[in-house]
Amino acid sequence: MTAPDAARRASTEIDSIAEAYVRRLAALDPVAATSLGLPGHDDEMPDLSPAGHLARAEAAMEAVAKVAETDAVDDIDASTKAAIAERLGLETELYMAGELGRELNVISSPVQELREVFDLMPTDTVEDWETIARRMAALPAALSGYQESLRAAAADGKVAAVRQVEACIAQAEEMAAEGSSFFDTFVDEARPGGSEPSGALADELLAGAAAARRAYGELAQMLRTELAPQAPERDAVGRDRYELWSRYFLGASVDLDETYEWGLEELATVTAEQEAVAARLYGPGTTPQEAMARLDTEPERLLHGTRALQAWMQETSDRAINELAGTQFDIPEPVRRLECRIAPTQTGGIYYTGPSADFSRPGRMWWSVPEGVTTFSTWRELTTVYHEGVPGHHLQIGQTAYRSDLLNTWRRLVSWVSGHGEGWALYAERLMADLGYLDDPADYLGMLDGQRLRAARVVLDIGVHLGKPAPQEWGGGAWDAAKAWEFLRTNASMDAAFLAFELDRYLGWPAQAPSYKVGQRLWEQLRDAARAQAQARGEEFDLRTFHRQALDVGSVGLDVLRTTLLGRPEDGAGRAG
Repeated sequence: MTAPDAARRASTEIDSIAEAYVRRLAALDPVAATSLGLPGHDDEMPDLSPAGHLARAEAAMEAVAKVAETDAVDDIDASTKAAIAERLGLETELYMAGELGRELNVISSPVQELREVFDLMPTDTVEDWETIARRMAALPAALSGYQESLRAAAADGKVAAVRQVEACIAQAEEMAAEGSSFFDTFVDEARPGGSEPSGALADELLAGAAAARRAYGELAQMLRTELAPQAPERDAVGRDRYELWSRYFLGASVDLDETYEWGLEELATVTAEQEAVAARLYGPGTTPQEAMARLDTEPERLLHGTRALQAWMQETSDRAINELAGTQFDIPEPVRRLECRIAPTQTGGIYYTGPSADFSRPGRMWWSVPEGVTTFSTWRELTTVYHEGVPGHHLQIGQTAYRSDLLNTWRRLVSWVSGHGEGWALYAERLMADLGYLDDPADYLGMLDGQRLRAARVVLDIGVHLGKPAPQEWGGGAWDAAKAWEFLRTNASMDAAFLAFELDRYLGWPAQAPSYKVGQRLWEQLRDAARAQAQARGEEFDLRTFHRQALDVGSVGLDVLRTTLLGRPEDGAGRAG
């Protein structure tokens, strides 16, 4: 897909190195290939054994070395060199530190990822289901290799906290339960060409589902009998591990102690703003909790059933795209298509998956509705649609994927930095408020509710993992899971079961949750610095142009983004690319 408004840039030697790495990565990690929309490996699973981790680390190291030896021919090449050195260099650091073979948590580890990839696979034709059957048949080997890596890590004293092990046992058992497993229901719903599968295909699907169930059952047994007895009670990972993961999720080095203090200040600021809006809605003295409870009873703000939710998501997203395209943002035509779907899972999460390289699979916003939940409040979730859709993730990821005239495949599809992506999405929420899309105080309160949670996560995550002293109002002494739970319940208006999952997520995935709010902070600092540069040159700052140039860089580390757009301090003016 080529952008019509720009001449195609000639491919360079650095681009060729990046493209070769993408092909190698797709073969070594077929789950990533499917997620990125790269064809050719959809019936395969990755090798998750120590040998597989070594092969992927060697591929990253070789790409870094080759790029370092190659001269950049333009500014885009220079940014690619910097981004590969930062991203793949960090992956190498993580591998050398033993972080990549021990991954086990409630949300982002092979326990979840090997199942979730099936959500992205096409299901229209007999050939599609034949591919699915082969991938299900390959799943046991992947989980066996995963167990091998977990055992090797455990032998080196690297075991996830018992909280994570126990939660993953429950998840694996759910996947292993005959009749109710995802794999059983997935196969039961197969309708290639509108008809039930028959013959060899039906047999292969049933066999694949049974094999996948058994493999998850074996994983649950291994976690229960081998890993759980070795798992530490302590959730905190300590400063060294936390700093490494913070750099990975932000693509920037930040002062964690200063960031913790800023998180406390930001939380206080957002809370005060919430209180002012609650008073505006229902009068002085109304607390945010009281205001939100009242909003949840107003019929005009409620949706009933997932069908109504899906329709509202789609209508809201389509309206935002139509109104922002050509006015606030340059939105290429293929990016103006966003599918809103109800997810096949029931975790309560809302997430985005990007388009395939050729846009044959569009970007999608997914809502995973918990079992029994049938009523939804639009005032809470309007800002979420902007976060996941336009101008949030879909604009960011879709526009980057579209720029094949400018960027190589690694820059467009593979490189992803949480602080860049999630930080942009939070930045986009605030931007929509500035543009008047959250002028209804109720909708604005919903945005603040999300911002308050994200600020609280900065405090909680850094506080627990670094063992920092908790403020007296939260019990004093060192932060721990018990103090974090009370803190989270006070600063998030969500169902207790969902919050319990969120707390497990933060405790098992260090530094990821703060990357949202810290990433937003770094995006806002970058915008302000670009404005100051323009003013110093005697120019008017054009926000639309800034957004276009920034998004055209793609998802790179936030330090690399800053250098690309603004230049190093001694360079003077920055550059796009």
